[in-house]
Amino acid sequence: MLLKDIRDYQILFLGLFLVVGIGTRDWTLRPELIAVAIATSLATQWILSLVTGKEQMTNLRSALITSLGLSLLLRADHWTTMAIAAAIAIASKFIFQVGDKHFFNPANFGIISALILTPDAWVSPGQWGEEWWYGLLFAGTGGMILQRVGRWDTTAAFLGSYSLLEAIRNLWLGWTWDVYWHRLMSGSLLLFALFMITDPRSIPNSRIGRVVWAVCIAGLTFILRNYFFVSTAVFWALFALAPLTILLDILWVAPRFAWQEADERAGEAGGELLTPNLLYKHDQSRLS
Repeated sequence: MLLKDIRDYQILFLGLFLVVGIGTRDWTLRPELIAVAIATSLATQWILSLVTGKEQMTNLRSALITSLGLSLLLRADHWTTMAIAAAIAIASKFIFQVGDKHFFNPANFGIISALILTPDAWVSPGQWGEEWWYGLLFAGTGGMILQRVGRWDTTAAFLGSYSLLEAIRNLWLGWTWDVYWHRLMSGSLLLFALFMITDPRSIPNSRIGRVVWAVCIAGLTFILRNYFFVSTAVFWALFALAPLTILLDILWVAPRFAWQEADERAGEAGGELLTPNLLYKHDQSRLS
């Protein structure tokens, strides 16, 4: 049923962002490249699911979300670059796994791979500008998703840590607070914090693990941006620290998030909003 799965809302919102971006920001988005990203992602997901025999991976919603994320963030001159990014992004879910869990965010992996392997790929972190209504749009739609999947802690830890580091640096350099807000009021930063770093299938399972992980990403982003002047620092930080998820899952054991189980059991509980930890307790009560 349409909009029964929380990923349906993600697809709807990301599609809305594409329409808004094209209509209000005058991006150099080419419809044929968006079509290539979507077609390649869906085809790669379907083929690899059949080849590996992983029936649970045949759901194409996640692949569509990945393709929309690539379309929003990645730019390329040739369609082959977008196809390479999409194919690698989906393939990373099947290749880089520990305990049947992939630890790289697919869209992020595709973006970094395209930047490294192709000569014409780029990311424009400032493409959303600094208009306040973009922030409200992202916060409102992202909030709906995070409330359902229970990952507000990750976004809060990342944005809180990064904002604090930027505030300390701003005070140290004696800059005005206009400079501080200018560095934080970025639509791309909010898009990353609300929709990419919170992917419940690839980030640490436990709450403390997610907080530690998000703080580490914020710290590395701060260093790369301010001392190495990397404009795409958030994407490189997430890519570099993705394997840390493995260690954090070992240190703090917690049940893994499952999209379908979350939706089904929320319905069984009479519409009660269940986070993964509550789902685990719900299972235990049913077994006892």
